[in-house]
Amino acid sequence: MKVTVNKVDEANVLVSGTIEKGVVETNIERLAVQAGKEMKVDGFRKGKVPAHVVKKLHGDKLIQDAEADALRDLIDAGIKEAGINAADVLGQPTFKKYDKADNGIEVEVEISTRPEFKAEGHMDIVPAFDKPTASDEEVDAKLIEIAAQQAPFVKIKRKRMVKDGDMTLIDFEGFVDGVAFDGGKAEKFNLKIGSGQFIPGFEEQIIGMKYEEEKTVTVTFPAEYQSADLAGKEAEFKVTLHEIQEQVTPELDDELAKKLLQGEENATLDMLKEKLSEQIASEKIAKLFNDELKPKLIEALVAKFDFALPNNIVDQEIDAKINEKARTMSEEELNDFKENPEKVDALRDEVRDAAAASVKATFIVDALAKAEEVKVEDQEVSQAIYYEAMMSGQDPQEVIKYYQEKNLLPAVKMGMIEDKLFGKMLGLDK
Repeated sequence: MKVTVNKVDEANVLVSGTIEKGVVETNIERLAVQAGKEMKVDGFRKGKVPAHVVKKLHGDKLIQDAEADALRDLIDAGIKEAGINAADVLGQPTFKKYDKADNGIEVEVEISTRPEFKAEGHMDIVPAFDKPTASDEEVDAKLIEIAAQQAPFVKIKRKRMVKDGDMTLIDFEGFVDGVAFDGGKAEKFNLKIGSGQFIPGFEEQIIGMKYEEEKTVTVTFPAEYQSADLAGKEAEFKVTLHEIQEQVTPELDDELAKKLLQGEENATLDMLKEKLSEQIASEKIAKLFNDELKPKLIEALVAKFDFALPNNIVDQEIDAKINEKARTMSEEELNDFKENPEKVDALRDEVRDAAAASVKATFIVDALAKAEEVKVEDQEVSQAIYYEAMMSGQDPQEVIKYYQEKNLLPAVKMGMIEDKLFGKMLGLDK
């Protein structure tokens, strides 16, 4: 099979050739004979079905498979002719031409390969910055905040009216149109005023109540309330206040430190302050990294390294960006794009530079990570997803399963490698 190879650039080659009609016919015969040895057809012994019978029964499928085999051979020949290492081929070839004629099929495909460049000089473009630290005032403020969170609620010593932030002990029963509804009654219920735990407007009407006072609270259930029978309806709650509790902030001493640093031997207030200082500084560094340093570093790396990109990967990234934009469009906007293909082309041109920069950054990070011996194990990825799921109140196993099914783990791993690499380049890993 004769093929012609034209180099588009360092990452892409154009393979052209003709799949002759005789080649397809030979493939059809071979596939028919092979299928006949495996098929079972009434009137013939298993494995003894003649090729002409197979062709009659599965002619269209045989033609498709024969053409596919010939196409693979043409592409393999093109890869060999171009001197490309098969392991460096990225994604699927992009068809530029596939024209069937009486004498065969005219084929033109673009094959994209992994770009090559020297991964060096990257430390020259690392942005300068001052590493954030925590001030004594910030540490003291954080300490007071944490102490307040740890403060227990205790019954007030002198009776007064309810105010915002109090913990109340109440009885309540709800009615709609004078009829009590399921789930609308409770006794000796703890409700913190200002928590937003109840229907909007309920907690605000408890403010000002006195011990053993009874009051009717009128509220309207939200239109999107979970119970359809109550959604959007006005309700009256008969409320009785039994007790008011307020928080008593603990002393800022070693005892508080021992409570907060459980498992830490001989914990002291100074030790707690030191850990809070580290935490505050770490939060500042993370914010600086994500908001400023990382974007600057990516931009500088993309500008520094110049190499050809695999066109099919760039096209995939363009598709991803367009799909992302489509998710924010109204049905009317989507229909407009469907009816006007030129608008889709214009949108592709609009996002092309950003897509190319994103693809380029990915290859740079991959190359630099290898050069700097930065690795992230699969177990680290799972642990990170597990932790994030726990923090957001989701089932970690379900989240990991979702990432596996959607093939999102490689992207998460790449993101972690990127952060680890940039942290090393910026000296934040020390």
